[in-house]
Amino acid sequence: MTLKLIRNMMLSSLFLATATTAAAETFVFTAIPDEDETKLVERFKGVADYLSEELDVDVRYIPVKSYAAAVSAFRNNQVQLAWFGGLSGVQARRLVPGSEAIAQGVEDEAFQTYFIANSSTGIEPATDFSELKGELKDKTFTFGSKGSTSGRLMPEFHIRETFGAQPDDFFSRVGFSGNHTRTLRLVEAGTYEVGALNFQVWQKELEAGNIDTDAVQVIWETPAYPDYQWTIRGDVNERFGDGFKERVKQALLGLDDAELLESFPRSGFIPVTNDAYEPIRTTAQEIGILD
Repeated sequence: MTLKLIRNMMLSSLFLATATTAAAETFVFTAIPDEDETKLVERFKGVADYLSEELDVDVRYIPVKSYAAAVSAFRNNQVQLAWFGGLSGVQARRLVPGSEAIAQGVEDEAFQTYFIANSSTGIEPATDFSELKGELKDKTFTFGSKGSTSGRLMPEFHIRETFGAQPDDFFSRVGFSGNHTRTLRLVEAGTYEVGALNFQVWQKELEAGNIDTDAVQVIWETPAYPDYQWTIRGDVNERFGDGFKERVKQALLGLDDAELLESFPRSGFIPVTNDAYEPIRTTAQEIGILD
């Protein structure tokens, strides 16, 4: 074997080792697809740029097509960090021992679901959900995603608890729109008479002038519950170095770009732990939708 060939082999090995190390040092995150994909890509590209600068590592956001896909990507270590809803976060942390909820939006400490109805139903807003039983019975109804906390878990909980029936037995037809924005559009158009969605999406679309308030209105607001959060895998320090998990947490808590926060929309992020989501876990277990 010639010296030139040996040198080329060594250089090739060095290049491959360097490339592998570089790939291994890419910190990847995802988010549940709770809104229009274009909006999500724009929002989380900004988060990726911010984290890359704060952490001094390559950070990449990858979109997914469903809540279940976000959980699977986290479980399979395709992503090390995720912006989950309450339920999807509980599911992910159960599948990846040692993973932790590290930050939530200020507004996520007391989140809400809005029940909305098409104006053709004649249903008027109520402060007591039980007062709507007769008017909601046998209407068509759409949830958001099957894995959504605000679009499925909590509305189903209140339907079961208040009306003493499963949604399929109470409504004439039940659907799953896939995300909150689509729930709003389906009810607004009259495709479904009633639906349930994330209160933040309703308020954001209302402020932007994107809701025909002559066609759809809020008829009931749920009590508050904990929801969205950033969850990180427990093995990130082994891959990215001691203290990396804490650095990610502090970077998220320190995010103060007003435009970026508005895209969530959140006023900021605050510390949180897994314990805060115990009510979500027990509720999901009680109604049998915790995978």
